[in-house]
Amino acid sequence: MGFPGTWMTESESVVYRVVPKCACSTIGQILYYSDHGRFYDGDIHDAKEGLHKWGIDASQPVIEANVSAHGSYAFTCVRNPYARILSSFFDKICGIQRNGNRYRGNLVPMLVQKYGVEVGGDDGKEEFDQIRSFRRFLLFARDTIRWRRPMDPDIHWSAMSGHVSTFIVNGGRYDRIFWTERFNEGMQAVLDAIETPVPVDLGAIPRFNESEGHGPKRAHPVEDYFDDLSMHLVYEIYKADFDLFKYDAANPGNKMPVGEIDLDEVHAKLGE
Repeated sequence: MGFPGTWMTESESVVYRVVPKCACSTIGQILYYSDHGRFYDGDIHDAKEGLHKWGIDASQPVIEANVSAHGSYAFTCVRNPYARILSSFFDKICGIQRNGNRYRGNLVPMLVQKYGVEVGGDDGKEEFDQIRSFRRFLLFARDTIRWRRPMDPDIHWSAMSGHVSTFIVNGGRYDRIFWTERFNEGMQAVLDAIETPVPVDLGAIPRFNESEGHGPKRAHPVEDYFDDLSMHLVYEIYKADFDLFKYDAANPGNKMPVGEIDLDEVHAKLGE
């Protein structure tokens, strides 16, 4: 199994477990910059050099040796489940991807046909009922996660706890898990705990939101997309995420955490 989704600086100053839709583009660029003094030119997810990634064969033994020995500070970043699934819908389902195509080829046509989801036309720019379409997408996301039908769950809407757990189950241990909603505070704590070849001034780092502009703008506040049934579905799918990462399942309008993450609890529950 190894350590899928794990990135590490070439200097081995720090290890990061990527959780999709949780500031991973910005974090990846910070790691790249901390070694090289410049940002990767392009989407950091496409980088094949300058950063160790589990998806690069030559990086695997280096990552495995480091993580198994807890040789470097290891961290990840999480996000409010309501905001994360909503972001996935606008980016991956409604948006045109950077290759000019729809995400995963026939996924969107299937959603239109089987679930009645609208996505704003061929270019994602037409008006459509965002709330109704999102709620139908949510049924699809639940079907993929609960029954793996009509497909396996996608990494962008599968539970964060699932991503976080593979690192633990295979022998890794986190030193910090922080919230996207308190990004500067959390990322600064990571930088304070490590030594990087190039100093990083977090205040001067731009935000790399690679999904920005892919899809239509969200027309309503987050809470408007979730009625009682939607909230029930989200809690059914993401119960562990709410519980372990201390988010407010009862109020979609409250994006901020309501407690502190207990690392021992995370390792105990996700390491089983």
